[in-house]
Amino acid sequence: MYKNFVQFVQNLYGTTDFIPLHAPHFQGNEKKYLIETIDSTFVSSVGGFVDKFERSVEDYTGAKHAIATVNGTAALHIALKLVGVENDSEVITQSLTFVATCNAIRYCGATPVFVDVDKMTLGLSAKSIEGFLEEYAEIRNDGKCWNKSSNKKITACLPMHTFGFPADLDAIKRICNKYSIALVEDAAESLGSQYKNKHTGIFGKTAAISFNGNKIITSGGGGMILTNNDELAKHAKHITTTAKIPHKWDFEHDEVAYNYRLPNLNAALGIAQMESLPEYLKNKRKIAHAYQHWGEQNGLVFFNEPENTHANYWLNTVLTENREQRDEMLQQTNAMNVMTRPAWKPMHQLKINKNCQATSLTNTEFLFDRIVNVPSSVGV
Repeated sequence: MYKNFVQFVQNLYGTTDFIPLHAPHFQGNEKKYLIETIDSTFVSSVGGFVDKFERSVEDYTGAKHAIATVNGTAALHIALKLVGVENDSEVITQSLTFVATCNAIRYCGATPVFVDVDKMTLGLSAKSIEGFLEEYAEIRNDGKCWNKSSNKKITACLPMHTFGFPADLDAIKRICNKYSIALVEDAAESLGSQYKNKHTGIFGKTAAISFNGNKIITSGGGGMILTNNDELAKHAKHITTTAKIPHKWDFEHDEVAYNYRLPNLNAALGIAQMESLPEYLKNKRKIAHAYQHWGEQNGLVFFNEPENTHANYWLNTVLTENREQRDEMLQQTNAMNVMTRPAWKPMHQLKINKNCQATSLTNTEFLFDRIVNVPSSVGV
């Protein structure tokens, strides 16, 4: 089967050379805008393309505010900090995610708490969140949610839209509201994905998008904080630019902050990529449908977008029958120059997270044993 699959992928991408998992694609004004930026001499964090990139993402996602950062992890760090994630607090999140999700929590001095994912969305399970909170949480006199087991404040819930497939946001948001927990979306992989006809990243207090080189569009590095809250947006821009008080010559900073502002060069690249995003999304769905059709004909199951969602199909995902079949597919496809990858090692299995509280993670471990990501670049 895997030899036939490799031939299918080679035909899909029109090459027998090495086929990567997800390569950047440049077809528009990238070089033009980069040259304009160089000619302007404004190549760092001050420049017109940064503001233009932010406005473009606001218009596209429907978020009231977008604040550009050097990468998606920085965006997520600040998105969490803005809602009060702090030292000795906790954030409920999923174990089936990239390590940056947990790193951003740790940057705030907080600790992740792992609950299970949903097999239908690959994202955080509302049922698992609710079960954990019913057993361990209480609202105290300060109006905040506290973990009775650890005696720490639960400040946020952080679902990640896995491989671009939206999590069940309505159910998760309802539970967060019930327990006075801030909803922050890790939308790093879901630019172009919608939940009930609304773009991901605008359901919580804050969210983070990534424009890394392997994402659906790229600015080289780059990330974006999304929020509909005016005060949070103002504070986000302030603390991502070293908390410097504006002045023609004086250097005054009013809080400990971060040098996280996106350079103008990266923003120029991002603007050109945003212009191509609608076409990229069409190509992504075309590729996804081709995979799904081939899978139906050849006995290979590809994950499809959950009900009431419109996924960007950032990474097409095979669900193998078991870990043995997963490893066989990984070994054979990579040996034939078609790059495939398993899901990330679950966060609760990493030594750095061995002391974190966790619920039963049956679905997480089930999916980790079966997921294979296959080539999903837009350039076909």
